[in-house]
Amino acid sequence: MATLLIRLVGPMQAWGTRSQFDDRDTEAEPSKSGVLGLVAAALGIDRAEPVDHLAALRFGVRVDREGVVRSDYHTAQLFPGERKTSTSVTRRAYLVDAAFWAALGGERPLLEATHAALRNPHWPLCLGRKSFPPSEALWLDGGVREGELLDVLRSAPSLRGERNDPDAPYRFVVDRDAVSGDTRRLSPGLRRDDPTASFAERRYALRDVWMFSEAPMARPAPLPEVG
Repeated sequence: MATLLIRLVGPMQAWGTRSQFDDRDTEAEPSKSGVLGLVAAALGIDRAEPVDHLAALRFGVRVDREGVVRSDYHTAQLFPGERKTSTSVTRRAYLVDAAFWAALGGERPLLEATHAALRNPHWPLCLGRKSFPPSEALWLDGGVREGELLDVLRSAPSLRGERNDPDAPYRFVVDRDAVSGDTRRLSPGLRRDDPTASFAERRYALRDVWMFSEAPMARPAPLPEVG
């Protein structure tokens, strides 16, 4: 199996799965529906078009920096300029200074096409909302790698900065069928973010995940300088 790594770094990100009306939430890490929406924009897939081929991909996230949850106070008028129009108050949550690796697992041709589209997207790309652009490239040289999704996520380079503890455990949220072996130390969870129709229809199924934390993989020591 091949796996595509997507780097998600920016001053602000929002990955809501339960937003209703004027209350816009964010999960603590990128949702599958959010990342597939980003991929669909890169590929030029219209909101009314089916995304079954994308929804069939395995999905996982590694949290390198948790970030901080903040909430904005917004007001909006339904009919701007009309004297009798009412004003709505909305609450919009988002993550500040977070950094993630998202991984998609599946057939290599689709992942190669997605990787190329991230480098040259059809539409502008954002981290959950149009006003949240990425601060680093979403793509990585050699971003499509041969290997199981969890192994590739573990081996991704660190997105932590100088102020972060490089040895602190990473947090993982990964599709259950992407994890093999002993799962007794893992915590089960559910996410309602698996698209079952076009994004215009906004229908999502529950997704079974494993959640766990794990120390970073040991890196080989640098070779001594000669001469």
